[in-house]
Amino acid sequence: MPEGHSVHRIARQFDRNVVGHRVAASSPQGRFAEGAAVIDGRTATQVRAVGKQMFLEFDDDIWLRVHLGMYGAWDFAGEIIVDPTIASANGRMGQTNQRGTDLPPVFDAAGENSLTSIGAPRKARGHVRMSEQTRGLADDGEQWPPPIVGQVRLRLLTEATSADLRGPTACQLQTPEEMAATVASLGPDPLVDDAAAGEERFAAVVRRKPTPIGLLLMDQSVVSGIGNVYRAELLFRARLDPHTPGRDVPDEVVRGIWRDWVRLLAIGVETGQMMTMDDLDPDAYRRAMASRDDRHWVYHRAGLPCRVCGTAIVLEEMAARKLYWCPNCQR
Repeated sequence: MPEGHSVHRIARQFDRNVVGHRVAASSPQGRFAEGAAVIDGRTATQVRAVGKQMFLEFDDDIWLRVHLGMYGAWDFAGEIIVDPTIASANGRMGQTNQRGTDLPPVFDAAGENSLTSIGAPRKARGHVRMSEQTRGLADDGEQWPPPIVGQVRLRLLTEATSADLRGPTACQLQTPEEMAATVASLGPDPLVDDAAAGEERFAAVVRRKPTPIGLLLMDQSVVSGIGNVYRAELLFRARLDPHTPGRDVPDEVVRGIWRDWVRLLAIGVETGQMMTMDDLDPDAYRRAMASRDDRHWVYHRAGLPCRVCGTAIVLEEMAARKLYWCPNCQR
């Protein structure tokens, strides 16, 4: 499932390529035909990302809400204006000693330059998929509009750019009131909410809940944007047992998790990768950008030795989702 950094990056692509343009909307699959007819011919006026959900506004206060869920993705084609900076909503980008912006390109298994994620600033004729695993640009020929491939729930077409939505959990139109209610139901997002106010909201909810912290971090009404990868990594970085009831987690640890999420989310938006390891030398950083296996402390490392203590990483199910953790470091 796309986590918060991916959705913020997708929103930024919409801001550069779709907002301010008149859009032809259609539902090739047919499942969103009525909604597409409503926004067809309207101009996209703004886009917002909150946690794992994106909201695209059109003329006359019509909002399109999209939640990609487990399998959703956006495919962009045509003249794609790519943003190399992906600045955060509040103008601040998380600083880390392994940003590597002066290093040569590092290509992952999908052919993506991980240090800039989806390329340098340019108008590129091509195709890019944006989901949890963003793919690099590829030649799609000269046909315009591009052919419909597979089950496309919604196509948004400007004069130069096409955005195809596939497999979302939610794709619906909302009034401003409905959109505001949806956002209000979500927990704080570091790239949307004031960081200090978000910390207070997060800490207040966690400290009164008997629910295990490993479940609370995945609850989008508690905090927005955290999925399986960031949940496992945040808990390891805090050296916290995932089964600890929220109300039993010391206040300073709860606040530390929030501040760590602020930092990791900013890095994820900037690099396009869920980089959760610190203090890597340049060679190790390049490996981490090129391969997920070198990017995380515990995620996807079941049975492998903990990078800190050597204990085998445990894999278990928590609320039907995979949870990775070290039973020694996180006790």
